[in-house]
Amino acid sequence: MAPDRSDEQRRTVVRVQTGVRMEKRILLVLKALAGTLDLSLGDLLEGIVLHAFAGKAPFSAETRGKIDALKRVYGLELTAEDSHLLREDAPLPRRRRR
Repeated sequence: MAPDRSDEQRRTVVRVQTGVRMEKRILLVLKALAGTLDLSLGDLLEGIVLHAFAGKAPFSAETRGKIDALKRVYGLELTAEDSHLLREDAPLPRRRRR
């Protein structure tokens, strides 16, 4: 991620709460990575997306090594080539409350 900016260069933003569905192992790796980088999950995702929007790689070689280790820990074998091939099994039926 980019180095810290001085207070004069920082941007004020409005953040909103969202409920995004994501593959479980991807989320586990992202949460663990955020923890190792001392970032919130939201801050990590914002950084990844802003880099992607600019066509830039979001991670250093050192961070890629951490990601590879976390992928092994959580059994994440999906790659970028899988991104348009993912599908969910049929959702489990919801239990009715009594």
